[in-house]
Amino acid sequence: MRLPPQFVELTRQQLSADEAERLCLALQEEPVVSARLNPLKTDARLSLPRVPWCDGAYYLPSRPPFTFDPLLHAGVYYVQEASSMYLSEVVRQYLPQESLLALDLCAAPGGKTTLLLSRLPEGSLLVSNEPEPRRAAVLQENVAKWGSPSCVVTQNKPDDFALLPSAFDFILTDVPCSGEGMFRKEPQALAQWSLEGVALCQRRQRGILSGVWPALKPGGLLVYSTCTFNRLECEDNTRWIARELGAELLFERHFYPHAFRGEGFFIAALRKRGEPQASALPAAKPEPLPMLCGDFSLQTFPKSRAALPSKYAAFIQRLCRKLRVLSCGVPLAELRGKDWLPSPSLALSAAYVRGTYREVELSYAEALSYLRREALRLDCPGGIVLLTFRRHPLGFAKSVGGRANNLYPREWRILTTHAPSSPFTLLPA
Repeated sequence: MRLPPQFVELTRQQLSADEAERLCLALQEEPVVSARLNPLKTDARLSLPRVPWCDGAYYLPSRPPFTFDPLLHAGVYYVQEASSMYLSEVVRQYLPQESLLALDLCAAPGGKTTLLLSRLPEGSLLVSNEPEPRRAAVLQENVAKWGSPSCVVTQNKPDDFALLPSAFDFILTDVPCSGEGMFRKEPQALAQWSLEGVALCQRRQRGILSGVWPALKPGGLLVYSTCTFNRLECEDNTRWIARELGAELLFERHFYPHAFRGEGFFIAALRKRGEPQASALPAAKPEPLPMLCGDFSLQTFPKSRAALPSKYAAFIQRLCRKLRVLSCGVPLAELRGKDWLPSPSLALSAAYVRGTYREVELSYAEALSYLRREALRLDCPGGIVLLTFRRHPLGFAKSVGGRANNLYPREWRILTTHAPSSPFTLLPA
């Protein structure tokens, strides 16, 4: 890898000559691979080195064929870069223990959103947003597979959230950046890097922060992060937030690949100035929904139905009026032609009550066929069935006379027809 000379010079200006040299050498090495287990779906422990700042996260010796692991598609784990998991420690140190409203502003593909859904105080609600449509679709898929009912996925610009003044106790802004920390992982980031691009990113980042700032409560916590090294997009921006927007800088830290086992990452925590405001959210009356465990209220849309956490039903309805909401709570059913079919997200939800639909356990080969959206032969009575692999739900099918109409979402399907030489799953049987 040939690093841009201007990048090398900028790095030498920020670090000692020895440390800059060590960083540049580390960028020539292979990327580190890590994954994080979903506590909603497994209590397994792996015999692998642990990521020290995040419970349930492990370093892998190499990059396995994740695409062919049905447990990945079932949301049992998420493949995430280890340094970015330090968000877990920031949440532990700087957020209160009581439930709160949170926003992940630039959330795709969903690594930090799924981490927050496992780490935010119990009873919290997370709004997970992505402005770009294709990336928002990926985010929606990954949130559905993770299975938490305490999430709303939106597709809006940062300044759209100014329509919700002082709504959030916590906002994560993992902003688009020049991607220096991804050089050894994404060759495109290296090819596109320039000093002009760094300056452009800094201006864009400040616009994002200014746009969303009104939505953060006085006394609320902002976490700012990038996957880059340079001071312009990192320390200079945290000082700008404190000075221009009005905040107290609580913490900031760089993760360099020569010093930590992970890719490049920067994270900072800031407290918005002003007296904290107590939330007064009217809770809706829970409705009896026997297919779900928990307190939910039914919400009917023109072509879908969803169960909203009762505590936040009024707030979610407000979001639906003001913003573009892609999914919320537990999607229950979708209108297909004249028929209502169970939502794929229902099968994957941690709130789903097992036994609501008949279950059919699939072999490894059958699971891959289902995930490719191929036809299956099922020896079971007709009707909707839940297909599982190692007891973990994958999705629904409609059994018709010994065969199954595959109801797996077309946009989620595995596209490759290649099959691994032997079955692969990250978790031991």
